[in-house]
Amino acid sequence: MILVTGGAGFIGANFVLEWLARKGEAVINLDKLTYAGNLASLESVKSDPRHVFVQGDIGDRDLMERLLAEHQPRAVVNFAAESHVDRSIHGPADFIETNVVGTFKLLEAVRAYWGGLTGEDRANFRFLHVSTDEVYGSLGKNDPAFSETTPYAPNSPYSASKAASDHLVRAYHHTYGLPVLTTNCSNNYGPCQFPEKLIPLVIHNAISGKPLPIYGDGSNIRDWLYVTDHCLAIMAVLEKGRVGETYNVGGNNEKTNLEVVKTLCAILDELHPDSPVVPHEKLIVFVKDRPGHDARYAIDSSKIRNELGWQPQESFETGIRKTVAWYLANQAWVDNVISGEYRNWVQTNYATRT
Repeated sequence: MILVTGGAGFIGANFVLEWLARKGEAVINLDKLTYAGNLASLESVKSDPRHVFVQGDIGDRDLMERLLAEHQPRAVVNFAAESHVDRSIHGPADFIETNVVGTFKLLEAVRAYWGGLTGEDRANFRFLHVSTDEVYGSLGKNDPAFSETTPYAPNSPYSASKAASDHLVRAYHHTYGLPVLTTNCSNNYGPCQFPEKLIPLVIHNAISGKPLPIYGDGSNIRDWLYVTDHCLAIMAVLEKGRVGETYNVGGNNEKTNLEVVKTLCAILDELHPDSPVVPHEKLIVFVKDRPGHDARYAIDSSKIRNELGWQPQESFETGIRKTVAWYLANQAWVDNVISGEYRNWVQTNYATRT
């Protein structure tokens, strides 16, 4: 079996579902269940004996040691992280605690566990750390895409905390020999994403007749990766990746934020014509930009493509249509996560923007 941390979050839950469907191997799923962790995303495997959920914190060393000793996983896949730039601007402390201190404590527990393994169990064990392209900083319009050798230059508390966690993982390999793998991905989208992020936020607001806030002039560029493609990339790295290596994972879909929002509006005009305001583009408003907003991210995925044979299966056009359709068909899921805490966050982040 494998141990997945952060497996009730957006990417983690999608990974658990894909893993059980494609691999069939048992999963111990640890998640702290903060605001972004949602067991409703895992409802389809609630009674599956191959899926064991444990509520807990990667920073709880005693808990991690007990889980590792009891279940003897052959791999740990670490998704657990605070992951929203805007939240890190308003409150960076949680990001340092989870992404830096939590990763350190997890590495310590895993190092002790791995140190006690012998033979093939020790040789085959892997620790896979899931990270972000934001650690590389910001690109100009004509700059080459981020590669695995791009120097780190994080610009937000979130990306700085993830950069620190990446460095810790690398150091534990080079100092202690821990068999680690790291992936750095571009912006994910798809089912079960908490509606603080751009795409689910726009879908929710649009069908509710609420404003669609776009930072600045909407010219910031991101490379968009459908979450299932990301999950398949992680599986490929876990199975075939070279120990100690980093693999960048991108969707080959660079879009400005304004392009993304207009695409969503056009699809919603077609699929949800009974919204309070149609065409949905009428709801677009440009608001004050966030501090230090990176201009462009782009990923060069040639290493994972050439070494491991992975490439994205979804274009942005196919993936975004699937995403809109999922949210329209799963309003109960959305209603469940839009709690008082979510409303408080929207008020905190958007109320003062003009």
